Amino acid sequence: MKNATLSELFDQMADIMEILGEDRFRINSYRKVARVIGDIPTDIETLLATGELAKVPSIGKSSLAKIEEFIKTGAITAHRQLLEKIPPELPKLLTIPGMGPKGVKAVYEHLKVKSIAELKAAIENGSIASLPGFGDKKAAGIARGIAFLEKSTGRIRLDQALEAAELVQRFLEDLSGIHRIQTAGSLRRCVETIGDIDILVTTKKGKDSEEAGEQIIRVFTTAGFVREILAAGPTKGSVIIRTPTTGVHVDVRVVPQESFGAAAQYFTGSKAHNVRLREIAVKAKLKLNEYGLFKGEKMIAGPKEEDIYQKLGLDYVQPLLREDRGEIEAAKNHSLPDVIEYEDIIADFHMHTTASDGESEILDLVEAAKALGYQYICITDHSKSSAIANGLSPKRLARQIKQIRKINESLKGLTLLAGSEVDILANGALDFDNKLLADLDYVIASVHSGLASPREKVTTRTLKAMDNPYVNCIGHPTGRLIGQRETMDIDMEAIIKHASQTQTALEINANPWRLDLKDIHCRMAIDAGVKLVIGTDAHSVAGLGLMGFGVATAARGWATKSDILNTLSVTTLKNWVHNKRSR
Repeated sequence: MKNATLSELFDQMADIMEILGEDRFRINSYRKVARVIGDIPTDIETLLATGELAKVPSIGKSSLAKIEEFIKTGAITAHRQLLEKIPPELPKLLTIPGMGPKGVKAVYEHLKVKSIAELKAAIENGSIASLPGFGDKKAAGIARGIAFLEKSTGRIRLDQALEAAELVQRFLEDLSGIHRIQTAGSLRRCVETIGDIDILVTTKKGKDSEEAGEQIIRVFTTAGFVREILAAGPTKGSVIIRTPTTGVHVDVRVVPQESFGAAAQYFTGSKAHNVRLREIAVKAKLKLNEYGLFKGEKMIAGPKEEDIYQKLGLDYVQPLLREDRGEIEAAKNHSLPDVIEYEDIIADFHMHTTASDGESEILDLVEAAKALGYQYICITDHSKSSAIANGLSPKRLARQIKQIRKINESLKGLTLLAGSEVDILANGALDFDNKLLADLDYVIASVHSGLASPREKVTTRTLKAMDNPYVNCIGHPTGRLIGQRETMDIDMEAIIKHASQTQTALEINANPWRLDLKDIHCRMAIDAGVKLVIGTDAHSVAGLGLMGFGVATAARGWATKSDILNTLSVTTLKNWVHNKRSR
């Protein structure tokens, strides 16, 4: 899927235009297109070919033409022309947490800063702090942002990695002689950021299978999407593939069919997980490697992953759990969790409509939810303090509640609930009073401002919000944006403990930019008896398709069906909400 790449291209065009002081209307238009494309779960090339893309709100004729150009050529002329108007290193400043287009524009215009190195020098000599609207505090924040960026360099988000892997897989599927293709590594484990992509292939058996493998590597390493060849041997090709916004490291390995299971296990498990398995094998006087499990010279397991674990006296450990976080011990004593699966999900609790900053109407979301097989959904537009998101005033929310109730009366096959994503204010109070909150079926409370405040402040305001009997969930609890914004300095142990005490759920925001809570915090919450809820935070119909990212994160945190609110019937969910309100 080219969706993520196109989304970033439109966002970058908007950023550059903002730096150059160009038309605000076009800037906002590109931002909307970027968000809509990023939320679409279906391959945009398919939508374009069927004519459905032209019907998507916010994608006008001009944007559609740019998308068509990208699909045909792999680039957008307007994007290239914008890049030519600014210094080549300047776009990298946009990746620094805390900068943004306005900040980049200021340092470029006033200080002639054109690169991260020059920005660091300007911070050190005090020039940044002296700029209007900056000061010492903001300068220190930018310095922290640069340090954060340098730590995360070379890794890409899960959705970006999936897009790159799908590109390569589609290419390989068209080659003759391939029997099987399987992603491996951290991508198969659905880790939130990926360093490089591993893809395994086996060839069809026959006397020419070795030659077929060499041919596969030759064709792969010379494909049109390859920017740089790192290595090319008879069984492995290592390249950097070309995308308009970044380069992605991809390794393709050709493995024998009889070793496929062993290779899939070896190249999927984390280093720590694999070390534990090899230790078990050594104690049993066996040898384990990517070619198989051996007793002396005899292979006793290799074609199937399941057999590797079984021969080592373990239950099969699914890829999402292979992190050496207790799964080996659980596999020994038959206590591995039956983790949550996508098919278990029957509801989505977090979505925005055109009433706030969404792109879709309520009825459009209803129809999309029906198509996904959901039993109910909850509309949760922003509250008044999120002015940038066109948050609802109390009067507007009251009218929306009536609208939702009226729509729900006419629905068949799906229940529509009225909710809100309510801002947690600086003092821990909520944007709406309890009388209005009582009219809602479900309330998300989220921090959207002051994320850089001291640990005690951000923790205390969230704890106070959970004390409110009408708050059912804390949305994206750490406030992070992967690769762009660090988490709040929040005390997660205190948050989880208080969530348990107040019967408040914690959200796993399924947007791949967030995945918040992260997997290890999910595990902490489950161990404390806290319920989790997976929300797509959809801002369009297409955004509902992000649920799978949240499910994978929950599973990595050992969540089972009983830990997730999205698996409850609507009646059980309403009873759960009522229990907190009546405490």
